[in-house]
Amino acid sequence: MTNKLAIILGLLIVGALFWDHQWNESTATLFMARKFLEMIEWVAFWR
Repeated sequence: MTNKLAIILGLLIVGALFWDHQWNESTATLFMARKFLEMIEWVAFWR
């Protein structure tokens, strides 16, 4: 991954988080965080 691509991806992620916070009251971010925690628990089961 080049530096230019990493910066672009980072800006896209920050922009998506900012948009979600401003117009959606961070509901999508909280949903994805909860699903991520569920996935971690599921993967830990197989360990």
